[in-house]
Amino acid sequence: MGKIIELKNLVKTYENGNIKALNGIDLSIEEGEFVSIIGPSGSGKSTLLNVLGALDVAESGEITVAGYDLMVNKNLHKFRGEKLGFIFQLHNLIPNISVVENIEIPMFTQNLSSKEMREKALTLLDNVGLKDKAKYMPTKLSGGERQRVAIARALANDPSIILADEPTGSLDSKTSQMILEQLTKLHREENVTLIMVTHDMNVAKLADRIIEVLDGKIIKAEDGTLLENKIEIN
Repeated sequence: MGKIIELKNLVKTYENGNIKALNGIDLSIEEGEFVSIIGPSGSGKSTLLNVLGALDVAESGEITVAGYDLMVNKNLHKFRGEKLGFIFQLHNLIPNISVVENIEIPMFTQNLSSKEMREKALTLLDNVGLKDKAKYMPTKLSGGERQRVAIARALANDPSIILADEPTGSLDSKTSQMILEQLTKLHREENVTLIMVTHDMNVAKLADRIIEVLDGKIIKAEDGTLLENKIEIN
């Protein structure tokens, strides 16, 4: 195993540079690692996740994710389709197509037939205990069921990295526990690199490592040691 993510002096600003969402971030993440990112609202944690997922673009610094230099590589659709799985707090399922069709969407970047896509989607649904809901519309599912569908969809392209932004933030405690068990099992059994933004320290502690962000800077390591603006974590 080696580094799957490498950031050096990463900067991202808004409002003509007046707001520094990321202010010189240095960070390394190992392949197969489970990292939690914590911090108060506005600290930069979600911006960091979005930049890692090529949903937003940094202004300066270096960022390499799964072999892609995101500062120079322009084919980011291909990168996202091949390397990443996304899980959002509000699941982001398309409401007017079925559950199984939602899961098939990331597979369109792969060379699969319609039959192969359907079989793979049903297998993924079965893995999260929802194969019997394949033909349902997302609006007919509970919040926890929708998030389990979102996990299945995140795995549809066999990603190297899963980025999860508050995946249990809108769920009750019992459902949250179920989702977290599925994510940790996925990380453990499939060696997927899992990066999760959360505001809940009980959730964060499940990770191999906790990164605390404040004012666009990494300020604390897992052991609580205060760090300088730039940090190398191995």
